[in-house]
Amino acid sequence: MTGPATGVRTRTGPDDRTTVVLITHDRRAELLRTLALLRRLPEHPPVIVTDNASTDGTAEAVARDFPEMTLLRPGRNLGAIGRNLAVQHVRTPYVAFCDDDTWWEPGSLRRAADLLDARPRLAAVTARIVVEPEGTEDPVVRELRESPLSGPDWLPGPALGSFLAAATVLRTQAFRAGGGFHPGLWLGGEEELLACDLLRQGWWLAYAEELTVHHHASRLRDPTARRVLGLRNTLWFTWLRRPLLPALRRTGHLIRTVPRDAASARAFVRATAGLPWVLRQRDPVPPELEHRLASLERARRDSPARRYVG
Repeated sequence: MTGPATGVRTRTGPDDRTTVVLITHDRRAELLRTLALLRRLPEHPPVIVTDNASTDGTAEAVARDFPEMTLLRPGRNLGAIGRNLAVQHVRTPYVAFCDDDTWWEPGSLRRAADLLDARPRLAAVTARIVVEPEGTEDPVVRELRESPLSGPDWLPGPALGSFLAAATVLRTQAFRAGGGFHPGLWLGGEEELLACDLLRQGWWLAYAEELTVHHHASRLRDPTARRVLGLRNTLWFTWLRRPLLPALRRTGHLIRTVPRDAASARAFVRATAGLPWVLRQRDPVPPELEHRLASLERARRDSPARRYVG
């Protein structure tokens, strides 16, 4: 909406710049709560849900209770690639990701679109995450706020080297140009590879303090399975994009520091099994970008949000 004389977008009412995309699998009750909250947003964004082959009646409940939302049913669990499928249906300049246990605070989607409108080389803005029901900040927020990366003065906040899909609004054009989420990673830290490729293309990523996402962690989450996938994908990203010596150092650091348990062992076995395709697709970043990745790696070593536990 624009004012009658100034042409400036008004600050209330619907906003047609952003589509919300979610993926879900067997979390019907939590998804329905999130969709109800998204429905009440003042921006009235289009919402696209990819149901990753749920067996608990999720798709039927969404079709019944939220007929105005787009429901995609690929028939199998695509993991993060379900977001790629949804973005194929996006017709707005921006796409806001969230999970079935996260939701955007009223007004944040509008503000994110304003930030992206004003900065054509900004690919994504990541929001502050509030953990519910406590109302406390997620530990990862400190890491975002204190990012060691430098960037141009026009960024709305600290420059980032990656983003969180549960709390980020991306430029649709940039997401497509970056190829979306890599199908080989499936799920678990899948953002890091896409973020790296966006930075390589000259895009910028930033944290924006004025944006807020709420996260009420699912009771159905399997933290051990997610840890296995996250560690496996960290190793795969390392060998897909880091130069040889940094890749060796990163791998060695993980071997020395992750918990010595069955979950870590499974992650390393799975990572090793995937090395043939990883090495075929290996494309190390140039020195300038590697310097930025190394800075992030050093900063994350002391982050309470980056522990391979669970």
